[in-house]
Amino acid sequence: MSGLDEAHGPVLLGAGGLSLGRQALDAQVGAFAQRLRDAKVRVLATLLDNSPGWIVADLAAARAGIVHVPLPAFFTPEQVRHALVVAGVDALLTAAAHAGLPPAGRREPLTLARQALSLRRLPGGEVRIPPGTRKITFTSGTTGTPKGVCLDARAMHEVAQGLVRALAPLQLRRHLSALPYPVLLENVAGVLAPLAAGGACVALPLAQVGLAGSSAFDPALLQQAVESQGADSVIVLPQMLAAWTGWLCRGGRRAPDGLRFVAVGGAAVGDTLLRAARDRGIPAYEGYGLSEGASVQTLNLPGADRAGSAGTPLPHARVRIAADGEVEVAGSLFLGYIGEPAPVPAWWPTGDLGCLDAEGFLHVQGRKKNVLITSFGRNVSPEWVEGVLHEQAGIAQAVVYGEAQPALSAVLWVAPEVTDDVLRRCVDEANARLPDYARVTRFVRASLPFSAASGMATANGRPRRRAILDAHPITRTEAP
Repeated sequence: MSGLDEAHGPVLLGAGGLSLGRQALDAQVGAFAQRLRDAKVRVLATLLDNSPGWIVADLAAARAGIVHVPLPAFFTPEQVRHALVVAGVDALLTAAAHAGLPPAGRREPLTLARQALSLRRLPGGEVRIPPGTRKITFTSGTTGTPKGVCLDARAMHEVAQGLVRALAPLQLRRHLSALPYPVLLENVAGVLAPLAAGGACVALPLAQVGLAGSSAFDPALLQQAVESQGADSVIVLPQMLAAWTGWLCRGGRRAPDGLRFVAVGGAAVGDTLLRAARDRGIPAYEGYGLSEGASVQTLNLPGADRAGSAGTPLPHARVRIAADGEVEVAGSLFLGYIGEPAPVPAWWPTGDLGCLDAEGFLHVQGRKKNVLITSFGRNVSPEWVEGVLHEQAGIAQAVVYGEAQPALSAVLWVAPEVTDDVLRRCVDEANARLPDYARVTRFVRASLPFSAASGMATANGRPRRRAILDAHPITRTEAP
């Protein structure tokens, strides 16, 4: 095993048997940080698959005191160009063989954690970012203009430490990353927190954990990676949890015995899916967070768990509900958006509707801007109806519409083997649990899954409602 610090064991593992101890990792981080300083890099962007090299670059940028801009591989070329310009990027780190955008300036070959990379120098330029910015995370998916959220080291450190304190009783030792590192949830909760807790990070290429271009997920590969790497924790999106649970159920299998904690975030999960996952041995716990809060704010934990909720606030976070039902958070807030000088208030309005129950568990009820008002004047949160639809075994994903309409409609993503009759029964069963004004009377099968790569979802799995409706007109589609 390359570079293993035998005194403390590995803290960073990768493909091909790569294993770095803490001293070896620190040496690589220090060397690259010095190279960035010597080159007078101000803003470093990375466009890489998950790898130990990505983690070395992230930690080195922090040590050098420069801004890191992680770019998702699923960004379109236009979005990449936009991010590079608005963030004033003057150096881009990519795989040595990367042949895509942007047009390269001077290229400098280098190796990080045995990975051949290329540092490309770009023009850069002055941009308006808040003083103290150390990371810019972009919140958009594959369509639209990405919005840059500026974070300082303090906010990310507080979230990481909050997770360390909350998860300490579980004594987690090895985390397998199953989400792209540019997704802030994995960056903070899957890298910074495990390393701060003295644990190890397993950084495999995304294809080896079942993600293919962010558009497809193979739960068998994730299961294999968890087993082979001896991982005791992993973070997944709700659709990944649903696919994994379904695969286990169909094959009469169970999750690996060594798996002790599976965090689920990005969108609502639902009580039914959580219980089904746990029945198959997946210790799944739902959480809630946002980029503007430097990631995770609330989390269910063993011994402090309420299925169907998003958990209680973590040590670094404060949560309250405004008079109109909007969830507001305080604590580890961002510094502002790129190019927007407005100061960040002490309590940030998340745009989500929710409530806190008597025991302090947060229940998220949907996006404030998504609330529908039917032609009969009834206010309906589409996420509420979608959650009930998701709990039907035949429906993998659902998006509900009905603004100014007498009844609700839905676009449904289902497996090919689900017949129209079965789908009709699923919708009927969901409707039976809903009041008449919230029932779905028309629906259509989706032609594409709601994913970032298809353009139908954001990076963290939230559906892009306008894009889905444009691709699946349902005004003339009668229910079967």
